[in-house]
Amino acid sequence: MLKDGTYAAWYKTPLDQGTGIVHVADGQIWGRDSLMTYHGSCQVDGDRFTATVSTKRHTDGRATVFGVEDELTLDIEGNCPGKIATYTATAQQVPGMILQGTLILTEPPPAREQRAEQRPAFNPAKLPKLPKRPR
Repeated sequence: MLKDGTYAAWYKTPLDQGTGIVHVADGQIWGRDSLMTYHGSCQVDGDRFTATVSTKRHTDGRATVFGVEDELTLDIEGNCPGKIATYTATAQQVPGMILQGTLILTEPPPAREQRAEQRPAFNPAKLPKLPKRPR
């Protein structure tokens, strides 16, 4: 099941590949990569999900993984049985080209255990002494 959270995204088409960050919460999906920001809505049904996402360029330069400079509307279908989702997407502006992708749920690091006792203050006089060397 596609859970609310932050995902690392990897995607490719026959032309190129890329990576980004995707956030999912309350039926909304948004994120960004090195060229585009994206936002839209998603629907989850068990392990399956669908989404419609609009993209908008934030950095000039190279073409998107679809080979165009324009803003895109993506139709996404995927499967997420655990922490890793796989999906395919098509862009309405580039008929016939398929994007394949993977989303990996990021988890916060485990909470560090708090020490019950405080560390003693550093006292260099308590360090072991080196043996004296003859000169």
